[in-house]
Amino acid sequence: MSRAIEKWHHLMDTKNMGGLDTLLAEDAIFLSPIVHTPQMGRAMVKLYLEAAGVVFNNGKFRYTKEIIDAPHAVLEFETEMDGIKVNGIDMITWNDKDEIIEFKVMVRPLKAINMVHAKMMEMLAAMSGKDPAAKSSA
Repeated sequence: MSRAIEKWHHLMDTKNMGGLDTLLAEDAIFLSPIVHTPQMGRAMVKLYLEAAGVVFNNGKFRYTKEIIDAPHAVLEFETEMDGIKVNGIDMITWNDKDEIIEFKVMVRPLKAINMVHAKMMEMLAAMSGKDPAAKSSA
């Protein structure tokens, strides 16, 4: 397993996203199922991943499958939010320094996407003090 994926699992297991500063490349990109534009740069990617860490990692989150073909990984996950089962994948690409350069999330079914959208917008607004949808509409 890659060092980047090991570090990612550690952050998720400990629910401590403090290590994102060293895990994310300066020019990292985050692709969200709820925001149509890529989120660019370490600070923005960190904001989204920190919010996702709170929203998704709610005690019911678990990775169920992994496919790793360096420098890419696909991690399938399951969780439950307010009685809705959420299934999705994290597609992660890293560079030769084991820094994440791209993080793409896909979620299903539609009911889950709607739930994730509401919870992520609420969390991002709380974390940034503003409505992120105002900058990047969903």
